[in-house]
Amino acid sequence: MERGAAAPASLIVIAAAVVALLGGGVLLGITRHAGSSRRTAAPASPLLSTAPTLPPTTAAAPQRCPLSGMPPSGGVVPQRPALAIKVDNYPAARPQSGLNQADVIFEEPIEAGITRLIAVFQCQGAALVGSIRSARAVDASILDELSKPIFMHVGAIAPVSWIIQQADVLDEDLSRHAYLAQSPPGRNAPYDTYISTSAGWALHPEDSVAPAPIFSYSTSPSATGAVTSVHIPYSPTNDNTWTWEGRTQRWLLSYRGVPARAADGDDIGATNVVVETVQVTYGPWTEDIQRDPEVQSQLLGSGPATVFSAGGATVGTWQRPSLAEPTHLIGPDGTTIALQPGETWVEVVPANVGVTTSPPSSAGT
Repeated sequence: MERGAAAPASLIVIAAAVVALLGGGVLLGITRHAGSSRRTAAPASPLLSTAPTLPPTTAAAPQRCPLSGMPPSGGVVPQRPALAIKVDNYPAARPQSGLNQADVIFEEPIEAGITRLIAVFQCQGAALVGSIRSARAVDASILDELSKPIFMHVGAIAPVSWIIQQADVLDEDLSRHAYLAQSPPGRNAPYDTYISTSAGWALHPEDSVAPAPIFSYSTSPSATGAVTSVHIPYSPTNDNTWTWEGRTQRWLLSYRGVPARAADGDDIGATNVVVETVQVTYGPWTEDIQRDPEVQSQLLGSGPATVFSAGGATVGTWQRPSLAEPTHLIGPDGTTIALQPGETWVEVVPANVGVTTSPPSSAGT
């Protein structure tokens, strides 16, 4: 059984806009030619002989999804906020639903070596996302990057609930909206709470502002070296390996060598994997009946980062001076690291977890 149940409630409570990318088009000079005159008595005035020209117009560049850099379905970015959903990642919670439809996924360490996910949707939606679990303190720092998202979770201990309420989010605890929850056949508590993204967005129909981008994108991202796999051993229950799959141009996830698959049978993968190494502290409160202390990941300041994109790796740093701005990924030359347009999985990794990579074999396989 997962070691993530909420602690007793007696704990003391403690402490933009729409990016449409419409500029940069081709100027279209539209000229209307004057009719020729048969008069020859006098030369025409240069001003009169010049064909009048309409003001140039700018062709709209294709719109891009703010959180993935991809062209939106139908060509128009949906006018709605980011929807962040807290998804369990304990082995008993797998296979999950909806992860491959998210624009961004954040994986965070919690107590006892377990990880949980924040799946963020904006351009795409999913009929079923889950299973959904409780919030953690680190969620506030992550969510503050997303331009006041809707945050769906199931409960939180008292001090964490207070922290989430102070964050720049629309806090929608599913415990207050039980009528929205779905329970797919074959799923048992506490791994049986799911929701559709349409139900989440419907809680705030008046919010029609898309989030600001949090990454930079390029169809030709630079990389300092080729990599075929990335191993992140959070713990025995969450031992991740990302393997580059050249045919699909994606990183595919496995747990202890077993491919990770969604409930629909599809491989779980991402276009980009971003590893952010962070310092962690523990406490001051506990999160479960085993009295495991809360893991506090420090997401302000800076630290090592590696961006895995297009089969390559770029080693740099993550930098975030304040919660009012997103995390900046900076390369060794001091410039922003660009990601390949597509889904991004952000791994928040404690500094004491050794991340290793494998280069291509000498045979090129």
